[in-house]
This record gives sequence, C-alpha cells and structure tokens, in this order.
Amino acid sequence: MDLRHLRYFVAVAEELHFGRAAERLHMAQPPLSQAIRRLEDDLGVELLQRTTRRVGLTDAGRGYLARARRILDAVDEAASEARRVAAGAVGHLAIGCVGSATYSLLPALARGLSHELPGVDFSFRGEMLVPDQVAALRTGDIDVALLRPPIADLSLTVLPLRRDRLVVAVPAEAPLAAQRQVTIIDLAGIDLIVHSADRRSVMYDVVLGLFRDTGVEPRIRHEVGETSTLITLVAGGLGAAVVPEPVTALALEGVAFRPLAPPAAIDLAVAHRADRAETHLVRAVSAVQRIVRTHPT
Repeated sequence: MDLRHLRYFVAVAEELHFGRAAERLHMAQPPLSQAIRRLEDDLGVELLQRTTRRVGLTDAGRGYLARARRILDAVDEAASEARRVAAGAVGHLAIGCVGSATYSLLPALARGLSHELPGVDFSFRGEMLVPDQVAALRTGDIDVALLRPPIADLSLTVLPLRRDRLVVAVPAEAPLAAQRQVTIIDLAGIDLIVHSADRRSVMYDVVLGLFRDTGVEPRIRHEVGETSTLITLVAGGLGAAVVPEPVTALALEGVAFRPLAPPAAIDLAVAHRADRAETHLVRAVSAVQRIVRTHPT
C-alpha cells in the first residue's frame, strides 16, 4: 500500500469534500478520486459514501481513519527521529573522568552538555584512572574520556584540552603548610601518598619523574586508587601528595594546598575511539572542548 493513498484518504475524510481535499493536497480532483477508489478496491471495502451533494464516512471508513492517522503519525515521528539522530540531537553517551576532572569539571560538563544537547542522555563515571578509561573506551563501556596523557593506544583519538599546574597537598598542621610554596627537595624524607603503581596511574609516573629528575628518593607510604581517598589520607595527617591543581576544588578540611616550585604541569585531554564518528558523539566532544576552555581551573 502506498502511504500517499493513506494521506489522500485522511484528507478526504477530514474535509468530506473531494474538491477541498484536492486543494489541501495541491493536486487535481480526478487523480484524487481515482486514488481513493484504488484504495477501496485494495481493501475490498467501501470507505466513503458518495452522493452528488455530499461525501460521508462509512463505519469501515471511520475505523480506518483512526488507524490511518496513527500510522501516519508514527511515520512522521520516525522521520523526525531519524533527522534528530542525523543531526546528533539524540542518543546516549557515557563519559569517564579522571579524579581531578571529576571534582572541577564534571558539574560544569553535566550542565553544559545537557544544555547544548538536551536530547542526548548523558551518564558520567568519575574517579577513573587512565588505564581503566582506555580499557572502557575499547570495550564501549564509556564513549568519551577526560584523561591524562600520554596515551599510547593508536585506536583512540586524543585531543588536548588544557594544562593543569601541579600543587602539593599537605596536612594543614604540618610545617610545610606554613610555606608559600613547596619544592620536591622540601618533600625529601616526608611520607608520600601517591596513586597506585599497580594500576599504572599516569600521576604515579609523573610524581616519581619529578623526584627522579630532582635526585630525591621518594618515601612512599600509601598507594591509593582514588584521588578523593588520597586527599582524605592527607587530611588525616598520613602524608603529603602532589596533585593537579583542580583537586583543590575538594577543599577538604585539614588539607592545605601549596604551589609546587619550580612550576610543573600535567595535560588534560578528551579521548574517544578513532572508529567512532556518530554525530552526537562528535558534537559532544566539541562541546566538551568549549566548556573546558571557558571553565576556570
């Protein structure tokens, strides 16, 4: 059955006049009358009662009109949905964030992405270490990741967002908290809390690199998987930690943050699988870049 015949029938049934229906459909009346006759022949029932003075619906016609409207509404909705999908206006995306991005950026991302792409269903996973993010991108458990390079996986597209300065988190009552800035040499002999080496944390490699380059042997006392746990241990007086500046957004009582001297920084990037090119994903990545550029560290 041609959908045009359904539209023709609905127009005639609503107008109850072939001439007005033809004008509404922007067509001549004879082809419209012939189309309705073909539709009735195909169905084997009479849908319209015709006299020289009026057109009316049969009982079969009234029942068919209700179903025809639902069918056409569904077809129109399907077309609208297809256009929204093609425009990247609908879909689902899971976004994974490293710990520091979780605290400083996730609220702004949730608001900004929902505003820019209201038809896309976003979910967020925070406190993810980079190796876990890379694995989740590969399997499709997440679609987009805010992570810390370097990333050696060539199957991922990695786009730089910004550089975050490194700061030192120390117990608020510790002598180092009285200093305006802290050096790696100041941390010699100080208990350190670091991200887990077993889970191949990027921050672990960065922190050990700073000590190695300075010629200081780090005294690592605790290794943790989550940045929030790391800062909580600092607040408990169990040691100091080198962290990206956005972690200061936690503002946990008992912790003082001091600039690292000389200054050092770590990159933040957005990544997705290189073989993913869905419109809503591409639009979301662009939105993430804009949001991060305009968001204070």
